[in-house]
Amino acid sequence: MISISANLNIMIKAVEKASKSIIRDFGEVEKLQVSKKGPKDFVTKTDKHVEKILIEELSKIKKNYSFVTEESGIIKNKDKDNTWIIDPIDGTTNFLHGIPHFAISIGLKSKGEMISGLIFDPIKDEMFFAEKDKGAFLNNQRLRVSKKSALDECLFSSNHEGVKFSSLNMRCSGSAALDLAYVASGRLDGYFQNKINLWDVAAGSLMVKEAGGIVNNLDQYDTYNIDIKASSAAINDKMLENLKNF
Repeated sequence: MISISANLNIMIKAVEKASKSIIRDFGEVEKLQVSKKGPKDFVTKTDKHVEKILIEELSKIKKNYSFVTEESGIIKNKDKDNTWIIDPIDGTTNFLHGIPHFAISIGLKSKGEMISGLIFDPIKDEMFFAEKDKGAFLNNQRLRVSKKSALDECLFSSNHEGVKFSSLNMRCSGSAALDLAYVASGRLDGYFQNKINLWDVAAGSLMVKEAGGIVNNLDQYDTYNIDIKASSAAINDKMLENLKNF
């Protein structure tokens, strides 16, 4: 059995609670697809509701930790050394269109470094998590990045509009958090995107590192404007060479 920290335990309980309303609301979205008005307002409500549950649950035990969240922004509490970084639904557009590919993402930053990350895909029931120096896991199975070394055998993801890299096999999944979790689990070989928000990549960047991959330094960017490049160690140099003009 994997030993997990008290903080990660709190994160798991919070996402399990919040995911119940996501699953329920996703069922409703299916019905709203065919209505004239569409589900947009409804999904915004879900986003805010899920974030509210996560903040409440995380604050129950860690009353003073601060927050950086998608909906509420920066919440400074007494403890500024420890910050929860939350994306209530990463992949909102997929959710909105009834596409079952989205996740709840929570990262914990302590004294300037990421120490815990959790990405939960409630529809596929896949719980990805990582802790600094303890490895990365999917539903209790240890994760390792891909070992492929030939670029033409690799698969990459970027949600960058209009980006065409003729030499790389590309996907655009609509969820940065899951893309990073998939790099950590070897399903994808690399992920890159410019001008992305911290809450989209906080948990996933730790996960990739803990699974043996490489992520560029994110601390040089501000919260709302991060350029991320993440991949397995085997192809990192080749990927960066391909992305020189990106």
